[in-house]
Amino acid sequence: MKYYRLYSFLLFILLMIMWELFAGSMSELVLPAPSVVLSVLWDGLVSGYFLPHIYHTAAEVLLGLFFGSLLGLLAGILMGEIEILRRILLPYVIASQAVPKLALAPLFILWFGFGMTSKIVITALICFFPLLENTITSIQQTDTNKKELFRVLNATRWQTLIHLKLPAGLPGILAGFRVAVVLAVVGAVIGEFIGGSEGLGAMIIASQGMMDTPLMFAVLILLTVLGMVLYEIVRLLERWLLKPMKKEKK
Repeated sequence: MKYYRLYSFLLFILLMIMWELFAGSMSELVLPAPSVVLSVLWDGLVSGYFLPHIYHTAAEVLLGLFFGSLLGLLAGILMGEIEILRRILLPYVIASQAVPKLALAPLFILWFGFGMTSKIVITALICFFPLLENTITSIQQTDTNKKELFRVLNATRWQTLIHLKLPAGLPGILAGFRVAVVLAVVGAVIGEFIGGSEGLGAMIIASQGMMDTPLMFAVLILLTVLGMVLYEIVRLLERWLLKPMKKEKK
């Protein structure tokens, strides 16, 4: 594992060197060198210029992720357990997800205003489907022999769900949560693109208007770091939750 991390780090250094050399022959407006981008990024962090925007976007991401994942999990449990409900509602859920969120964003801005609420709603809607789909699938794929054992032991439907289906489906549910974490950043930025004066997405639009490409790249790095940090937090949570299951298999 240590060697893979070393190779990954060496690949990163190689890519940065190639980028620096390639950018040297181009205009800074088209492709700024990594040294220029890092300088802008460092100055913005030290001066505190980026911090309010980071906090604003992080708040939208976390709140949207929380509400979207919670609703997706609850809806997934209900639709996974009640077949008639799944058959009635699933086509509408799929139809709602087939519509590009960028096309819906202006409507949410109109309905909920230009504040944080509209961005949270967009983010929650994007995070909703991965949790819903993975929860339904995980509940339906519970081992048949184990379900039969619970039936023989006269376990109630609620007991079977809590003590068998959800623990057995936890890896799949957490995989959906990992996907939702990454998409949450996308949702918040989409909302800020359409209507917002604060946040990292709004900074990208502002930098585009000022033709400040180094600033745009610096903001993209901040968004990337935000997404990766949240993803790693979920991985640590997943490792902690699944540790008892791995011990039982051993």
